Amino acid sequence: MNSVLSLKPTINVAAICGSLRKGSFNRGLIRTAIDLTKESVVGMSIDYIDISSLPMLNTDLEIDGKYPPAVASFRDKILQADCFLFASPEYNYSVTAPLKNAIDWASRPPNVWADKAAAIVSAGGGFGGGRSQYILRQSGVYLDIHFINKPEFFLNAFESPAKFDGEGNLIDLEAKERLKAVLLALKAFTLRLQNK
Repeated sequence: MNSVLSLKPTINVAAICGSLRKGSFNRGLIRTAIDLTKESVVGMSIDYIDISSLPMLNTDLEIDGKYPPAVASFRDKILQADCFLFASPEYNYSVTAPLKNAIDWASRPPNVWADKAAAIVSAGGGFGGGRSQYILRQSGVYLDIHFINKPEFFLNAFESPAKFDGEGNLIDLEAKERLKAVLLALKAFTLRLQNK
């Protein structure tokens, strides 16, 4: 029985946070997702991809068909992933500049996002970062990223009771269950795409 279980594939997830702030609620969502894959979502492994070292997109930095080292490393991690988890805060009704920059670098030829599954989660005020998700989904159409449609995950981080602790860690049990449901849906959709 154990040998059969060990043959099941592990879904490798590249997790990207649009906020560079260490105490970011959105980064907290990724930390919780990583914990969930160790506790209750078997068959997934999440690798947090730091985008803070990426230079702003400038094709002058592409020399002799090669990318700057930080960009090349980032693109390789995206290429090796089976799917993606975006934690996308909302800035001015849109995605953040660091996230858009990362998306654009990985879309340079050849587009390393293409034909893979993805999910988006977000936390913030008001609509919980939801408007950024719609912008990201629009970019995904061009990039050939296949976003799961349900369940959606928007979290108002400022309503009572508290959703996060002082260090940006998710403490709300209901939100953790909702996040778990997103991961399970991402896993199922990724396997479905890989078996097409």
